[in-house]
Amino acid sequence: MSTQHVTVVTGGTRGIGAAVARRLARDGHALVLGYARDDAAAALLRDELATTTAVEIVRADVTTDDGVEAVFSAADRLGPLTGLVNNAGATLHVGPLAETPTETVRRVVDLNLTAAVLCARRAVIAFDAVGAAGTIVNISSGAATTGSPGEYVHYAAAKAGVDALTLGLAKEVAGRGIRVVGVAPGTIETRIHADAGDPGRPARVAARIPLGRAGVPDDIAPAVAWLLSDEASYVTGSTLRIAGGL
Repeated sequence: MSTQHVTVVTGGTRGIGAAVARRLARDGHALVLGYARDDAAAALLRDELATTTAVEIVRADVTTDDGVEAVFSAADRLGPLTGLVNNAGATLHVGPLAETPTETVRRVVDLNLTAAVLCARRAVIAFDAVGAAGTIVNISSGAATTGSPGEYVHYAAAKAGVDALTLGLAKEVAGRGIRVVGVAPGTIETRIHADAGDPGRPARVAARIPLGRAGVPDDIAPAVAWLLSDEASYVTGSTLRIAGGL
């Protein structure tokens, strides 16, 4: 099956990823949604979106070559790849770095940074294989510039690496018509906080956000959709901060 837009979204079946998938489906993208473990959420979203567009869900570990290949092979079945949203991520722990277990640090860096690098590399290979332009949107975090002291320095460091990936790769591939851009959300109401053991964090930190509230996934999805569109054709190497003023 061929379509105008074929987009991979990692971490695409919950939270920000699911909101992005819904928005892109409305915009006419065929979708491959990678996910790690929540089969029920993935199946529900697939069934919802299948009435609008072609959609495949792929359970895969995108920190590994095999997992990355499984996701992008699914995209090949839908047509030439045009976009990647590098969204898979987690903090897995809230607390000072000295209290963060080594294995947690390794898992967070792998998921937030290594996976983004591997998926971006695979997307560039796919774009080059057909001689086509394409767009990579890396989901970073406001933490990349605040450092998140006392909460998740390990995650902030990984996301700062994502910002470097966006800038460096954008310059490397611009001459081939490939754009690489980023979105840096602030505190967003998703399960990332509960998964790290602090489900009440969005409400707890809302008072320090200038706009007075945590964000929601639908605050992020329109920006991602715009960056993937022709309207953003002169935007590359930049990371758009969506953090309520922080």
